[in-house]
Amino acid sequence: MTNSSDASEAPVLLEVRDIVVHYGRIRALHGVSLQVRQGELVTLLGSNGAGKTTTMRAISGLRPLTSGSVWFEGKDISRMKAHRRVAEGLIQAPEGRGVFPGMTVTENLEMGCFGRPFESRAEHKERFEWVLETFPRLAERKNQVGGTLSGGEQQMLAIGRALMARPRVLLLDEPSMGLAPMVISQIFGIIADINAQGTTVLLVEQNAQQALTRSHRAYILETGEITRHGKARELLQDDSIRAAYLGVA
Repeated sequence: MTNSSDASEAPVLLEVRDIVVHYGRIRALHGVSLQVRQGELVTLLGSNGAGKTTTMRAISGLRPLTSGSVWFEGKDISRMKAHRRVAEGLIQAPEGRGVFPGMTVTENLEMGCFGRPFESRAEHKERFEWVLETFPRLAERKNQVGGTLSGGEQQMLAIGRALMARPRVLLLDEPSMGLAPMVISQIFGIIADINAQGTTVLLVEQNAQQALTRSHRAYILETGEITRHGKARELLQDDSIRAAYLGVA
């Protein structure tokens, strides 16, 4: 668990300011604001259709804003193209994993460097070895093609590929989707370890128990609006949130 450290005085790396997003005439986000400080693991929690993935796509530059702004390391990146945001260190592991099924594990990981090339072969080798140490299952399967991996292994590969890009902020969109409970616990343990080693994480999830247990802070998103935010541990004990997301009356 990462809650023991206090990042409340750390600089803000990512800030979303009052963003509004439309799909045609449908208003998907109604002025969403959030902050992620250096070293934090922050969760954006919500049910299906709440607007979580839309928020993530807006942050990544994959969905245009109607209004509002996205700031990264003190710079307004609202008009910056998605590939430039990657180059700056804003890296997303997308919903649904999106591994390249015909490529090996090693080749998939190498694709993570595409927008963020290394300065030296030694630096590249060190990062590659660190990712395989973080995901021993991938090390065992590094010559296996991505399409033959299990769902949990593909999720590890998607996160590992994002880590190869050396993120300043790692964006994780529904990493638990479609996975068995035991695998979900393992994935969240790895995410917590990555954060403990210094990677700042914004996690989009609907698995409240795992996400709030691992996070420093959380925001609750309902029908395109932030309705609550605070320390994750306190939100986990909130009766209304427990009733809504954990089925506890």
